[in-house]
Amino acid sequence: MKNYNFLSPILLIVVALIIRGLVTNLGILFGMSQEAASNIATVAMVIAALIMFNRMTKARRKK
Repeated sequence: MKNYNFLSPILLIVVALIIRGLVTNLGILFGMSQEAASNIATVAMVIAALIMFNRMTKARRKK
């Protein structure tokens, strides 16, 4: 437990939430309904979280 990095999961959550908010706002700005923009933002959030997780674990494996 002493080598556990607390910043990585927090960073992952923050990036996912920022992407969700950004995509939702862009969708609404371009004239989508609230529900459709929210659905697309959720998919973008999951994709961003997976990409971020893969980059974090790849960096850890190289060490």
